[in-house]
Amino acid sequence: MITPSLIECKSLGKTYLGSKSPALVDVNLGIAANEFVTFVGASGCGKSTLLRTIAGLELHDRGALTVGGRAITGPGPDRAMVFQHYSLYPWLTVMQNIRFVRQLAVHTRNRTSSDVEAAAGRSQALLDLMGLGAVANAYPNQLSGGMQQRVAIARALMSRPPILLMDEPFGALDAQTREVMHDLIAHVHRQERSTIVFVTHDVEEAIYLGHRVVLMAPRPGRIDTVYEVPLPAIRNQAMRLSPEFLGLKRTLLDRIRETSGMKTDLELLEKLSRNDDPKTPAASPPEGSSSALGSGPARAELAH
Repeated sequence: MITPSLIECKSLGKTYLGSKSPALVDVNLGIAANEFVTFVGASGCGKSTLLRTIAGLELHDRGALTVGGRAITGPGPDRAMVFQHYSLYPWLTVMQNIRFVRQLAVHTRNRTSSDVEAAAGRSQALLDLMGLGAVANAYPNQLSGGMQQRVAIARALMSRPPILLMDEPFGALDAQTREVMHDLIAHVHRQERSTIVFVTHDVEEAIYLGHRVVLMAPRPGRIDTVYEVPLPAIRNQAMRLSPEFLGLKRTLLDRIRETSGMKTDLELLEKLSRNDDPKTPAASPPEGSSSALGSGPARAELAH
């Protein structure tokens, strides 16, 4: 049985005002509920534009985009966004930042005391889930980058959004912290059962987290290939060394180079490197050329 799509893009396109070429063209993709889909591709391929369009922060001008069967015309409480830069409110504590979303008008209409109590319980549960209990009363400037991003994720999850949109959320973190955050967001996905759409430049990150990896190509931005990830649903860091993981990583890297034109540049560099390699036999210089003075009296004279 075919699983119906929660997010549906049909012939989606977008051109920014004043631009001669489209940022997105003919994007066709369905994302099911509770799926974790990652997007990779060279710079300028439209990954972030597509994510922001799904969020309702950008509006498409061609094709159709629906969430739960409804056309997207702007942001909504069914979609939460996590950015690379944490965007926390510096004057609020960790707990106050997490609870802030409950103060927005869309979440305060007809709210009862039991709703308030439930929200307080959820904020505490998210605090514990993110491992932030010890810093509940700290301010953002007192936290590491990884801890600040955990707060941002907890805040995004506070209203139980069906869809979590993440735009390179771990791009500013060091490698060790990123690994911790990968396992954390995978755990959150299993616990919250939300649909996650995740944009990254890191191919390993895309494979480790995603059920599917969508590779996009630039000029104009479009979907090139969609890859199923041949790994179990529950993953661990050791899987990064598996043949399946490494094989898909090589396939993705090669395809990114091909679609971006980078492969042609690399081939040119290889040719130049071979020409500069002293082990590579040099072509015989034309007779009478200056390079013919490689030995004999003429070379001795030049040495003086």
